Amino acid sequence: MLIIGGAIAVRAGIAARDHRDPPAPPPAATGYEADDHFPGAAQLLLDAPVRRGETGTAPLPALPAHADTGDLGDASIQSARPFVLRGTQLDRARALQCLTTAIYYEAGNEPEDGQRAVAQVVLNRVRHPAFPASVCGVVFQGSDKPVCQFSFACDGAMARVPAPAVWLRSRRVAARALAGDVFAPVGLATHYHTYAVTPSWNRSLVMTGVFGAHFFHRWKGWWGTPAAFTDRYTGIEPPPGPLRPLPAPPTLEAVPVQTVPLVPPSFVPPPTPIASATPVAEPKDTLPPESQVLDRWKDSGKPLR
Repeated sequence: MLIIGGAIAVRAGIAARDHRDPPAPPPAATGYEADDHFPGAAQLLLDAPVRRGETGTAPLPALPAHADTGDLGDASIQSARPFVLRGTQLDRARALQCLTTAIYYEAGNEPEDGQRAVAQVVLNRVRHPAFPASVCGVVFQGSDKPVCQFSFACDGAMARVPAPAVWLRSRRVAARALAGDVFAPVGLATHYHTYAVTPSWNRSLVMTGVFGAHFFHRWKGWWGTPAAFTDRYTGIEPPPGPLRPLPAPPTLEAVPVQTVPLVPPSFVPPPTPIASATPVAEPKDTLPPESQVLDRWKDSGKPLR
């Protein structure tokens, strides 16, 4: 009897436990954890190896003759030199616009360190021979091809109107970087990716740190040392914005050949009439017939005296 009663009590306890109110759902995540970060490098490119949250890479040129390939200390993190903004007022404005755009779409709502690290990668690339020697050239490199170095430049992310407060914050970080502010902890990094992806170049580079939502990397060997960053920034900035592919010149096969229809030999065009030397009288102007107006309406419309 006790056993039966105990079993009934156990079942009752289980039933009571099953009918308890379900636990409250966890609070909605905000910020980067809610996946509400900005698109751009964070958006998948169709049919392209650059994916959500990673930069593209570029082939390295041949090592210069003076390159020292001895003990390079791959584990060390060496700070970049301060960037010196050059060029005309227009060039400076373009550089600020392009760097702000990269920070906004790559790390718009990340902590300040994440934004400064992205800005440093752009400026490190400006000085590296593997990339263009201008800020706008680096930011929009490859935007005229299926693969961009920064995917926001060709994945449609820029069609969204920027949030003013976030844009101003990104602009302040960009202005400081262009004025010589160096984010030393990221070192000479030229690549980055989020924790959500594993790019193909991941093992061929050396990670320099984690800032915001990105892992940052530099090249191994001599190409990742200060001596490799030899490109001189001249300050000649192309217009901001994605590049447009130039139309291919038409080939001979593509040019349509205009053919003239052959005239049958039996066809003789009619002779063109020769204008007569005798002047032809022009027809006289003919007035329309006079309208018949009743006498009582003839003075209508005249001003009153």
